[in-house]
Amino acid sequence: MPIPFLEWLTKKQKPLSKMTRQELRRQELLLGKQRGQMLNRLERLSREKEELFKRGAGEKSPEIRRVYAQEFEMKTSEQLMMARQLNIRSKEIMTIARLRMLRENADRGRITGGRLGLIGQGDILKLGRLIETDAVTTEAYQDRLDEILAVGTEVDEGTAALSDMGKTVMNIWDRMDAGDITDTTEAFDEADRRVRDQQSAAAE
Repeated sequence: MPIPFLEWLTKKQKPLSKMTRQELRRQELLLGKQRGQMLNRLERLSREKEELFKRGAGEKSPEIRRVYAQEFEMKTSEQLMMARQLNIRSKEIMTIARLRMLRENADRGRITGGRLGLIGQGDILKLGRLIETDAVTTEAYQDRLDEILAVGTEVDEGTAALSDMGKTVMNIWDRMDAGDITDTTEAFDEADRRVRDQQSAAAE
């Protein structure tokens, strides 16, 4: 299990400026594993809720239906809680990735005026509030994180929370939700083709 994030950031025996990129990468991997487990759980909950709903629809007994409805409600509550934790974990991973990038750039002598090791207590409190606030999306958090860390142009575009290619896939899913595309295979083929085209264009 990773050390609690803000505790890890503020450990006095080892300030941020002395943490190695290997330590940052290790924490990033641990957090990524946790996020993967959360995603799997959310997918299972979604399938279980669909099954419960179908059972309730086919059940005529009010008593049994009531039980299914209660289970549906409990799983929805767990979904919401898990989604909140997933949002937090995603923002934590983004923070660690940014810090690791600064560490790598500093090690290579690519930056001299960054904020690595100079994050004050006020900055840490800001990060903590943003990480814990459900209303702050990963996209909005990315902008504030870059501002706080004074990363600016030092951050590669490829580390953005969601690239244009990712947005293309999201757009196709939205079109499926709206009923514009009804065939899953057709949707996948279009997403795959468009993302491949974007990757090829970026490589030229």
